[in-house]
Amino acid sequence: MATHGNIFIVGPMGAGKTTVGKRLADQRGMTFVDSDHEIEARCGVDISYIFEKEGEAGFRKREAQMIAELTQRTGIVLATGGGAVVTPENRQALGSRGFVVYLHASVQQQLARTQRCENRPLLQAANRREVLERLLRERDPLYREIADLVLESDGHNAKWLVKEIERHLDQPVGAS
Repeated sequence: MATHGNIFIVGPMGAGKTTVGKRLADQRGMTFVDSDHEIEARCGVDISYIFEKEGEAGFRKREAQMIAELTQRTGIVLATGGGAVVTPENRQALGSRGFVVYLHASVQQQLARTQRCENRPLLQAANRREVLERLLRERDPLYREIADLVLESDGHNAKWLVKEIERHLDQPVGAS
């Protein structure tokens, strides 16, 4: 595993990053951190409010600062926001400071899991499917660029995903 002994989970909204991250951290005796929740705690407002007041650029700046800080910690399982990979500095920090797991989710799964969510600024659009398709097209190559492991989350529950991550983490270096 990479330095710091960290595990970073990336992927689109609705992929299960937080659920899987919490279970994985519990299983491995590590600390779970969600970068979006940390930003909200530090700012005292939710992500939607930050987007409203500062726009996506303002939020991405805050996110980059948080990821730079969080990836310096040791022994954490970090679930990032879906768009964290759009910033090159975030990809560099994540890719070099931990084991990166990309939870891939189809647009259909993302739609199903986010249908009741009103607090996702990028989904405040008339056609959610179109937005999710565009985001996946843009971000999938970025997730894959830094991923040490890519797992398909469609059709798999959190327990199975955690088991698969652990199976890869526990392999001897150089084994496939």
